[in-house]
Amino acid sequence: MFNTFLVAPLYNSFIFLIGIMPGGDVGFAIIVLTLILRVVFYPAFAASIRTQMGMQAVQGELAEINKKYKDDSAERAKQTMALYKANKISPFASILALLIQLPIFLALYFAFFREGLPNVDASLLYSFVHVPDMVNLQFLGFVNLLTPHNILLSLLVGGLQYLVTYFSLARTTPSPHIAPEKQTAQKMQQRLMLYFLPALMAMISYSLPAAVGLYFATGNAFSLGQEWLIRRQMTKKTA
Repeated sequence: MFNTFLVAPLYNSFIFLIGIMPGGDVGFAIIVLTLILRVVFYPAFAASIRTQMGMQAVQGELAEINKKYKDDSAERAKQTMALYKANKISPFASILALLIQLPIFLALYFAFFREGLPNVDASLLYSFVHVPDMVNLQFLGFVNLLTPHNILLSLLVGGLQYLVTYFSLARTTPSPHIAPEKQTAQKMQQRLMLYFLPALMAMISYSLPAAVGLYFATGNAFSLGQEWLIRRQMTKKTA
């Protein structure tokens, strides 16, 4: 099922894009395919961002509900869900966004590397997808996409991931309604995440083929554009 519904469609899409890219440039095919996937799943990622922003906006009301119904878990849950509904907050949106990303990444990894580019397995192609005349693994003429240890690309991934993490944490600042010691602990956790996650992504990109780093960099760049767009939309609504 994983191969049929994820790997096979992505592999065919990838090979098709290579065939229509100038010079069969695999790098541009990765960028275009990544952007297509992010556009297709934009509603899920956008809902995740809106949920985090909405949760931040209702922290005060949520704290009041928790305080008022601290001894009545059923009523507390009922009032909490009513608050979410009134503010159009979907508490499971963030989980859905994460669940979408993992199988797509695994499928992309299998599609990119299992078949061993530049070789193309014609037996896996749909009838309307043809083997490209050229498969060029030199992105922009100098980045070998199957070679690891690309320091410039890994630094780019780390920098973009820092910005994505920064804006993500800005949506979940510690609530002023909780105890000061808990606020301090949350701030320390956020600071750790702000630097640890970009460093981890940079290390992963450095250790894996450059194609993975290009995928991460493209996805992060799209995330930043998505963040800007959604913040602008929500600012207009509240103006």
